[in-house]
Amino acid sequence: MAIGERIRFIRNLRGMTQKILGAAIGFPEKTADIRLAQYESGTRTPKEDITLALANALEVAPQALSVPDIDSYIGLAHTLFALEDIYGLTVEETSDGEICLKIKNNRGRSTEELLKILAAWKEQADKCKSGEITKDTYDEWRYNYPKYDTTRIWAKVPSQEFSDAMVEAFKDKLNDL
Repeated sequence: MAIGERIRFIRNLRGMTQKILGAAIGFPEKTADIRLAQYESGTRTPKEDITLALANALEVAPQALSVPDIDSYIGLAHTLFALEDIYGLTVEETSDGEICLKIKNNRGRSTEELLKILAAWKEQADKCKSGEITKDTYDEWRYNYPKYDTTRIWAKVPSQEFSDAMVEAFKDKLNDL
């Protein structure tokens, strides 16, 4: 989830309008909502000082807004928190005391897609664990995902410009149908 989406999500969670949040961080009241809309839509990216001000106004850690750095434990934690928000990720303890992450298929299409990806990943991990494929093959699959995924059909969709050009080129033939 990009920083703008995180700002919008947490702002809505706090019940704030763009104008109220913008004014709270010091933007002029006349343009506060416009500036926030630019951040939320991704047309502008807030600088570090604005991100800190937004985090303070929203009463969250700055890492909860920014794209997390998963190379740090705090960044990884905020990535997991974002997955909870988006996909309903939950943390649970098993009967033998292990901590596990779960995703339940109750959040609609986005969760269904994530579950399909996880199922494909598990399939490859199981093949590697059983010796059916090598670790190198497994890594090749992971680092090139979805290129080598055989569990789903992936299609490249032509650009709108190409599609429009094709319609234009064949419009007289389409009229004959």
